[in-house]
Amino acid sequence: MKGFKEFLMQGNVVSLAVAVIIGTAFTGVVTAFTKLIMSIIGLVFGQPNFDGVNIGPVNIGVLITAVINFLMVAAVVYFLIVKPLAALEARKAKPAEEPAAPTTDELLTQIRDLLAKQG
Repeated sequence: MKGFKEFLMQGNVVSLAVAVIIGTAFTGVVTAFTKLIMSIIGLVFGQPNFDGVNIGPVNIGVLITAVINFLMVAAVVYFLIVKPLAALEARKAKPAEEPAAPTTDELLTQIRDLLAKQG
Protein backbone atom coordinates (compact mmCIF):
# COMPACT_ATOMS: atom_id res chain seq x y z
CA MET A 1 0.00 0.00 0.00
CA LYS A 2 2.93 2.35 0.73
CA GLY A 3 4.30 1.93 -2.80
CA PHE A 4 0.90 2.72 -4.31
CA LYS A 5 0.63 5.87 -2.19
CA GLU A 6 4.11 6.97 -3.31
CA PHE A 7 3.15 6.32 -6.93
CA LEU A 8 0.03 8.46 -6.61
CA MET A 9 1.91 11.29 -4.95
CA GLN A 10 4.56 11.50 -7.67
CA GLY A 11 4.57 14.77 -9.55
CA ASN A 12 3.72 13.16 -12.88
CA VAL A 13 0.50 11.55 -11.70
CA VAL A 14 -0.68 14.67 -9.89
CA SER A 15 0.24 16.88 -12.87
CA LEU A 16 -1.62 14.56 -15.21
CA ALA A 17 -4.71 14.62 -12.98
CA VAL A 18 -4.64 18.41 -12.86
CA ALA A 19 -4.23 18.55 -16.65
CA VAL A 20 -7.24 16.28 -17.19
CA ILE A 21 -9.41 18.34 -14.84
CA ILE A 22 -8.37 21.65 -16.41
CA GLY A 23 -8.75 20.18 -19.90
CA THR A 24 -12.28 19.07 -19.08
CA ALA A 25 -13.15 22.52 -17.77
CA PHE A 26 -11.51 24.15 -20.80
CA THR A 27 -13.74 22.09 -23.09
CA GLY A 28 -16.62 24.46 -22.31
CA VAL A 29 -14.57 27.46 -23.42
CA VAL A 30 -13.54 25.76 -26.66
CA THR A 31 -17.10 24.61 -27.36
CA ALA A 32 -18.47 28.13 -26.83
CA PHE A 33 -15.76 29.60 -29.06
CA THR A 34 -16.49 27.01 -31.75
CA LYS A 35 -20.22 27.80 -31.65
CA LEU A 36 -19.45 31.52 -31.91
CA ILE A 37 -17.22 31.07 -34.96
CA MET A 38 -19.63 28.63 -36.58
CA SER A 39 -22.48 31.12 -36.16
CA ILE A 40 -20.32 33.82 -37.78
CA ILE A 41 -19.54 31.41 -40.63
CA GLY A 42 -23.28 30.70 -40.81
CA LEU A 43 -24.00 34.38 -41.25
CA VAL A 44 -21.55 34.54 -44.14
CA PHE A 45 -22.44 31.28 -45.89
CA GLY A 46 -26.08 30.93 -44.82
CA GLN A 47 -25.70 27.84 -42.64
CA PRO A 48 -23.37 27.17 -39.69
CA ASN A 49 -23.35 23.43 -40.30
CA PHE A 50 -21.89 22.03 -43.49
CA ASP A 51 -23.08 18.45 -42.92
CA GLY A 52 -25.53 18.71 -45.81
CA VAL A 53 -22.96 19.79 -48.45
CA ASN A 54 -22.63 17.22 -51.22
CA ILE A 55 -20.38 16.99 -54.24
CA GLY A 56 -22.41 14.74 -56.47
CA PRO A 57 -23.33 11.65 -54.47
CA VAL A 58 -20.49 12.18 -51.95
CA ASN A 59 -21.32 13.97 -48.69
CA ILE A 60 -18.25 16.11 -48.07
CA GLY A 61 -19.95 18.45 -45.60
CA VAL A 62 -19.24 16.24 -42.59
CA LEU A 63 -15.51 16.43 -43.36
CA ILE A 64 -15.68 20.21 -43.84
CA THR A 65 -17.43 20.66 -40.49
CA ALA A 66 -14.92 18.38 -38.72
CA VAL A 67 -11.94 20.20 -40.26
CA ILE A 68 -13.31 23.61 -39.29
CA ASN A 69 -13.98 22.41 -35.73
CA PHE A 70 -10.47 20.93 -35.49
CA LEU A 71 -8.84 24.13 -36.74
CA MET A 72 -10.80 26.22 -34.27
CA VAL A 73 -9.91 23.96 -31.34
CA ALA A 74 -6.25 23.96 -32.40
CA ALA A 75 -6.27 27.77 -32.69
CA VAL A 76 -7.82 28.22 -29.26
CA VAL A 77 -5.34 25.82 -27.66
CA TYR A 78 -2.39 27.44 -29.44
CA PHE A 79 -3.28 31.08 -28.77
CA LEU A 80 -4.64 30.64 -25.24
CA ILE A 81 -2.30 27.96 -23.87
CA VAL A 82 0.78 27.15 -25.97
CA LYS A 83 1.85 30.66 -27.00
CA PRO A 84 1.42 32.32 -23.57
CA LEU A 85 3.22 29.44 -21.83
CA ALA A 86 6.08 29.59 -24.35
CA ALA A 87 6.43 33.33 -23.75
CA LEU A 88 6.41 32.77 -19.99
CA GLU A 89 9.06 30.04 -20.27
CA ALA A 90 11.22 32.24 -22.49
CA ARG A 91 10.98 35.07 -19.98
CA LYS A 92 11.91 32.73 -17.11
CA ALA A 93 14.71 31.03 -19.03
CA LYS A 94 16.44 34.26 -20.03
CA PRO A 95 18.89 35.01 -17.23
CA ALA A 96 19.83 38.57 -16.44
CA GLU A 97 22.81 39.48 -18.53
CA GLU A 98 25.91 39.66 -16.42
CA PRO A 99 28.92 41.65 -17.49
CA ALA A 100 31.50 39.43 -19.10
CA ALA A 101 34.32 38.45 -16.78
CA PRO A 102 37.73 39.70 -17.90
CA THR A 103 39.95 37.18 -19.60
CA THR A 104 43.26 36.05 -18.17
CA ASP A 105 45.14 38.23 -20.63
CA GLU A 106 43.12 41.29 -19.59
CA LEU A 107 43.78 40.60 -15.91
CA LEU A 108 47.50 40.18 -16.51
CA THR A 109 47.55 43.43 -18.50
CA GLN A 110 45.82 45.28 -15.65
CA ILE A 111 48.28 43.83 -13.11
CA ARG A 112 51.21 44.85 -15.32
CA ASP A 113 49.86 48.38 -15.69
CA LEU A 114 49.32 48.72 -11.93
CA LEU A 115 52.83 47.47 -11.21
CA ALA A 116 54.25 49.90 -13.77
CA LYS A 117 52.46 52.83 -12.07
CA GLN A 118 53.85 51.84 -8.66
CA GLY A 119 57.41 51.29 -9.81
